[in-house]
Amino acid sequence: MSVKGITETRQYLSFKLDEEEFALDISKVREVLDFTKITKVPQTPDFMKGVINLRGSVVPVVDLNKKFSIKDTEKTVNTRIIIGEVDIEGDSVVLGVLADSVHEVMELEPESIEPAPKIGTKLNTDFIKGMGKRDEEFVMILDIDKVFSLDELSFVAQSGSSAEASAADILA
Repeated sequence: MSVKGITETRQYLSFKLDEEEFALDISKVREVLDFTKITKVPQTPDFMKGVINLRGSVVPVVDLNKKFSIKDTEKTVNTRIIIGEVDIEGDSVVLGVLADSVHEVMELEPESIEPAPKIGTKLNTDFIKGMGKRDEEFVMILDIDKVFSLDELSFVAQSGSSAEASAADILA
């Protein structure tokens, strides 16, 4: 969905990665958790931190800081895991996203959202839905379905399934 597709006021969950403010459409967010123990999964991409146990379900957790080549997310008292849903070829996959801090649910009017900047032809900005203007600052609105490639999302989904199968084998 591009900025042109945003025709009504929407709510967004704002959060920080390093010093930058980002936002996700609230309809893609299930809940926000305090940081919890993340179990590493071997042979996964750098941005894949591992999996967590969410009320008996295995949920993969990714680090957007690492994915965006910012830095590793450091655990602080403000670190949160945003549980959301990502669309993979029509299937909804539950995914945890590390955030340095979560701020608020905010409303943005369509006229306060600018298109993502076009920075040359080689830089892909399709994952940025738009730039929301709040006061004198910008908030990057992410299209979480486009942040990861199809291969990356499939790998993350498989990692969660593999970890769940391993846990079931151990308990059997």
